[in-house]
Order: sequence, then structure tokens, then C-alpha cells
Amino acid sequence: MKYNFLIDSHCHLDLLEEKGENIAKLIAAAKEKNIQYIQTICTKITEFDKIYSYAEKFDNVFASIGIHPCNVHDQPKINIEETTNICQKKPKLIGVGETGLDYFHDQSTKNSQINSFLKHIEIARKTGLVLIIHSRDADADMADILEKEMKKGEFKALMHCFSSSEELAKKALDLNISISISGIVTFKNAVDLQNIVKIIPTDKILVETDAPYLAPTPYRGKINKPEFTYETASFIAQLKKLDQEELFAQTTENFKKLFDKLDIG
Repeated sequence: MKYNFLIDSHCHLDLLEEKGENIAKLIAAAKEKNIQYIQTICTKITEFDKIYSYAEKFDNVFASIGIHPCNVHDQPKINIEETTNICQKKPKLIGVGETGLDYFHDQSTKNSQINSFLKHIEIARKTGLVLIIHSRDADADMADILEKEMKKGEFKALMHCFSSSEELAKKALDLNISISISGIVTFKNAVDLQNIVKIIPTDKILVETDAPYLAPTPYRGKINKPEFTYETASFIAQLKKLDQEELFAQTTENFKKLFDKLDIG
């Protein structure tokens, strides 16, 4: 099936609401731009119920569960058995994370981030759900962990809001990990990322906003919204010299294949 719509694979509806945005209006505006599905991402396990409530309220919203690496220091340690049970009981819970490594910020120690990341990987293995990976200034450790853990037992994974090195992108692709691109790619100074996007196979690329952060050009500096997925996807199509409709359809097909718990026909 060839899809004619886009999916925002990663946004934070809770943070948008905290900024005063009306979520129902945001979702309606996204649909007007043909962004038909949205995944809202959990960054604090203590706030999972709130995150999942958006999926319960809106038919086209799905959710993840996990602890962002920058939040590891002030969150209870993720429990593999309990979280696995939640994943199995919640029909609209399709991702594990966001998790990973962030050495740019120093709220959480490297060891605590790595330990949390490893637990998230095990949950992804047990549930078959997609591991949603955040990586910043941690390329060497990230590549090493992913390679070692994939050898222990395969799991599905997505590098979200990719802005790391070409070497890490190639390592992820070698491990059959997909890569999601945000509005950063539209920035004038994002030449390195633009060159990386050119080499990502079309069957491995997804699109996202990471809203409310990182609004694409021409909205840079403003609150990002799911509807801006369109601008990012359009830019990627130009970058890869693809027909816009072809790129849109491919990214949606990629999302469907990866997040196969989601039924979009």
C-alpha cells in the first residue's frame, strides 16, 4: 500500500500542553497538513499515565514508556518486569524510551545513564517494541553498547532526532537500526547532518518534530508543532532529490514496518 500521509514519529504533547497549547487544536492542525498519526514520547516514568492519557483520548495518538537519560538522576530506576507488563497491557503503547546517552548535559552520571539504557534495551527485547534512542555527545559509548547488545539478542530500534556523526549513523544502519530526522536538518548550519541524510537509505528514514523543540525553518525559534513534520519531510525530499509524495509514502511505510504494533492499514 502506498500511503499519502505523514507520521510525526516523536513529539512531546505534555510539554506542548505545559506551554499553553491546546492539544486538540494541535492535532487538528496536524491533520490539515496531512500528518495523520503522532507518537507522544515519555521521558519520565513517573509521568507515564499522563503521556498515555493522550493516546486514550485521541484515536491517532500513540505513546512510549521510558526515562530520558537526562532524567535518570531524579527518577526511580526502571523496573524491567513491571514495565514489560505495562507494555503488554497497553494496546496503544508502541515504543520503549526515549532512552540512551546524553553526555552534553551532566545531571545524570554516565554509569547511571548506561545502566538505565541497558534496562530499556532488555524491555525492548522482551516486548518486541521499538527502542527509541537519544544520543548526544556519546558516539563511542553508544556505538559500543548497541553493537554488543545486538549480538546478545536482537531488538528493534530507532535513533531519534539524529544529529550525531556519520560514523554513528553508519553503525546504526549496519545494525539494522532506523534513523529519524527532525527539523534540525533544515537549519543553514546543519551541513554535516544534511550530508548524512543523503546517505541514509530511503527504507531506513523516519521523520519527527521533537516538538516543542527544534522547529524547522521557516519556524525556527518558535514552538515546534506536529504539523511542522511537513516542512521537515519536504526538505528531506529535496535533499535526497526524491518526489515529495514518494518520500512521504516511504517514511510512513518505514514507520509502519518498524512500529508494527500500530495498525494503520
